[in-house]
Amino acid sequence: MRRKSKAVRYNKWGYIFLLPFITVYVVFQLIPMFTTIYNSFFENYMSGLTQVGPNFVGLDNYKSLFVQGDIWVYTKNTLVLWILCFVPQIILSLLLGAWFSDTRLHLKGQRFFKTVIYLPNLIMASAFSMLFFTLFSDGGPINSLLMQIGFISEPYKFLSNAGSARGLIAFMNCLMWFGNTTILLMAGMMGIDTSLFEASEVDGATSTQVFFRITLPLLKPILIYVMITSLIGGLQLFDVPQILTNGTGDPMRSTMTLIMFLNKHLFSKNYGMAGALSVLLFIITAALSLVIFKVTGNDKRKG
Repeated sequence: MRRKSKAVRYNKWGYIFLLPFITVYVVFQLIPMFTTIYNSFFENYMSGLTQVGPNFVGLDNYKSLFVQGDIWVYTKNTLVLWILCFVPQIILSLLLGAWFSDTRLHLKGQRFFKTVIYLPNLIMASAFSMLFFTLFSDGGPINSLLMQIGFISEPYKFLSNAGSARGLIAFMNCLMWFGNTTILLMAGMMGIDTSLFEASEVDGATSTQVFFRITLPLLKPILIYVMITSLIGGLQLFDVPQILTNGTGDPMRSTMTLIMFLNKHLFSKNYGMAGALSVLLFIITAALSLVIFKVTGNDKRKG
C-alpha cells in the first residue's frame, strides 16, 4: 500500500509539468477551434460602418462558398503550388541526405554544407519575397542579365505570367524548406543499422540498389511524416504569394491560395465566411493527410 501511495505521489509531478502545455493548448488551440466552428454558422460582417449580425444562418456560409465557385479555383492553385514545391524538394533532400550519410564517399566539410543548406530556413519569408520581387521585376537584375547575353530582347514579365509566377513561388518555398527536410531525412538515414549497408556491400550491391532496396523502404515512417507536414504547410501557404502579388493573387487569380482567400474575409471582417472557410480547410487537410497515410502506410494484416 505504501509503495502504491508513493507511486501516486511521484506521478502527480508529471501531471503538474504537463499543466502549462495543456493550458496553452486549450487557450490558444482548442477554444479558438470551437469558436471558429461556432462562428461559421452565423452571419457576422461589416457593411460600411454597420455591423450585420451575428445572426444564425445554419449552413448558408458553406453553401455560399460552393455556389460562388471560387473555392475550387483557390484549392487547385494551392495544391498545384504545393506539388511544384514538394516534388523537387523531396528529390533534392533525398539526394543530399544520401550523399551526406554515405560514409563511403568521405565528403569533406559536411558540417559547413549542412549549415549552409539549412540557412534559408532561418530567413523570414517576407525578406525572401522582397528579394525575389526585386530580382525578377521588369527592370531587375535577372531581366538585365538575360538581355545582355541576348537571351531575350525585352524584359520578361515574370510576375505577369501564371507559369513563371507559380514557378517563382514554388522555387522560393523549395529553397526555404529543403534544408529542414534534408536534416529530417538524414536523421532517419543515420538511424538505419549500418550492418545492412555492410552486408549489401559484401554482396556487391551498387549505391543505387542500396538506396532503393534498403534506404528508401526503411525511411518510410519519416517520409510519411515529411509528406503530411509538408502538405499542411502547403495548404497554409500565404506569406510568399501575398507579398509577391500584393495580395491580389495575379495573374488572373492563378496564385491566390486558400489562406489568402481566408485573409480577404478576415480583412473585411466577414467572420462567418472566414469561419466556414477555416472549417473547410481543416476538413481538406485532414482528408488529404489520411489519404497519404493510407496510400503510403502498410495496412496489411498477417493472418
